[in-house]
Amino acid sequence: MDTPHPPHAPVPGPLTCLVTGATGYIGGRLVPELLDAGHRVRCLARAPERLRDHPWAGRVEAVRGDVTDAATTAAALRGVDVAYYLVHSLTTGPDFEERDRAAARTFADAAHAAGVRRIVYLGGLVPGGEPARDLSPHLRSRAEVGEIFLRGPVPATVLRAAVIIGSGSASFEMLRYLTERLPVMVTPSWLGTRVQPIAVRDVLRYLVGSADMAPEVDRAFDIGGPDVLTYEEMMHRYAAIAGLPPRFIVRVPMLTPRLSSLWIGLVTPVPPALARPLAESLRHEVVCRDHDIARHVPDPPGHPVGFDRSLELALQRVREANVTTRWSNASLQGAPSDPLPTDPDWAGGSLYTDRRSRDTAAGPGELWRIIEGVGGENGWYSFPLAWAVRGWLDRLAGGAGIRRGRRDAARLRVGDSLDFWRVEEIEPGRLLRLRAEMRLPGLAWLEMYVDPHAVPDGPAGAEGPPGVRTRYRQRALFHPRGLLGHLYWWSVSPFHAVVFGGMARNITRAAERLAAQEPPAG
Repeated sequence: MDTPHPPHAPVPGPLTCLVTGATGYIGGRLVPELLDAGHRVRCLARAPERLRDHPWAGRVEAVRGDVTDAATTAAALRGVDVAYYLVHSLTTGPDFEERDRAAARTFADAAHAAGVRRIVYLGGLVPGGEPARDLSPHLRSRAEVGEIFLRGPVPATVLRAAVIIGSGSASFEMLRYLTERLPVMVTPSWLGTRVQPIAVRDVLRYLVGSADMAPEVDRAFDIGGPDVLTYEEMMHRYAAIAGLPPRFIVRVPMLTPRLSSLWIGLVTPVPPALARPLAESLRHEVVCRDHDIARHVPDPPGHPVGFDRSLELALQRVREANVTTRWSNASLQGAPSDPLPTDPDWAGGSLYTDRRSRDTAAGPGELWRIIEGVGGENGWYSFPLAWAVRGWLDRLAGGAGIRRGRRDAARLRVGDSLDFWRVEEIEPGRLLRLRAEMRLPGLAWLEMYVDPHAVPDGPAGAEGPPGVRTRYRQRALFHPRGLLGHLYWWSVSPFHAVVFGGMARNITRAAERLAAQEPPAG
């Protein structure tokens, strides 16, 4: 039986909203929407520094904390009117359901103690009438978290969505890469399951509109677009909209969710750790049972957005390199989060270092443009086969691999994923520090510096040799874990001259070519 909720008077003026998961795909897009709606926003994040380069960072309050920690959660919820719960433990290991359950209870209790007026949760659309035991673990956990909030003492809005289509979403990128890379496919039987996709802009519209719901509203809502399609139909529609030849698809029944996830991981940038729960969920028919949400968040003209239009909008964002958040914004299971030890006498143990530097006639600006453009389509400027092999080995070990690419082709910000790295620090024009998220017996970083230490054609011995304008400095660091970590470093160190030495040489050469292409200033 649901707990009765005390009546709340309407809150005049803007609301104070807490957004958890602001470093993630939906959270990073919800924050500016709430701000544009006139609300005040506080972001709860385990690493608030990852928010600092977002365009809206100066307009929000960022606090450090974790929804699994009662003390930091309680502190973050003080003075909050509406709390958005956009986190889950999907890729944290086999016990993720228990983690999700405990975190939701902690959050619900803390919200009640803080006097929060509403919790808004984005969960998964579940098939009607199917016992919980028959659901995939991913859907079962999403449904249970929603029930915890609905049974709790704070009025809740639980939004249940199936496949979310938007530039950078895991569902969109899985659909995109499967369709683009495989003109002929042998596919699992779940491609015939019906789903009701929804455009990310409609998800955000419902999330923002939920903040103003009347106090007596305390229920779940199915949200979806106007189209009900099989995954196979979605692939054919994508091919048509993207201008690709028709795809030939053969379904086979023997591909289990595990085999499907490995197949998805082989073809797409989505790693098996994330692909498996997505594939497991797609074996269920997930179609909205109603559209009651429109009584509380009315549909404006042109909404909900149809599937074809949502694909067109997502592809336009991809082609314009205007993807604001991606599925890879969130760290993967096992990815290290330890910051680089900066104490020269660091007591954490061994810290292996590979240093390289090269002088170049390119200016600081040209050198920085090359540095900020590394990875993705531009590659890593040395021994492509070695990087590709390392990426494949990482994928086989369940890691991200090297195919996550970049959010933006030219610009980086703290927290961005970059192939199997994460941007840990960036000082525009000077420093890029990457933290490895590949599977390693230790922690690794790669730093690239711009050091404008000389004047063009200056006298030898002044600040540098004649003609030298800039020095490029590069540092790779590795903190081993146990004997295996030490063995790993010594086994790969013979290749550093080729990989890291070639990288330094080719980056400076690329900067010089860029400088030669650009007309002189003035």
